[in-house]
Amino acid sequence: MRQELDLHTISPLTLAFLGDGVYGLLVRERLVTQGNRPAGELHSASVELVRAETQAAAIKRMLPLLTEEEEAVFKRGRNAHTSRSGSDYHHATGLEALFGYLYLKGDTDRLQTLFAAAMEE
Repeated sequence: MRQELDLHTISPLTLAFLGDGVYGLLVRERLVTQGNRPAGELHSASVELVRAETQAAAIKRMLPLLTEEEEAVFKRGRNAHTSRSGSDYHHATGLEALFGYLYLKGDTDRLQTLFAAAMEE
């Protein structure tokens, strides 16, 4: 059971650390539910969907759906100082921070809604 956390005091990079795993799991679940495929093919598809460039495109599709609170979390993650540079990487970090935040908040319905929007093309 999770301890009570003040989600606003957690570092955006810590949220992104968790959100990276959450997003990756959702990607893998999506790929597996699309049908049986060889593990190597699943891995390649997964790597493509979790790349910074792909995540940056995904967050741009999600932005119009975000609440003020969610947008603030995204921006905290996007603006966090990281060891990597580049717009795509910063946007991907913001997406991951948002997914980590929603996971810790326990809002799985919202995670699913936003992930579905992320996967639209």
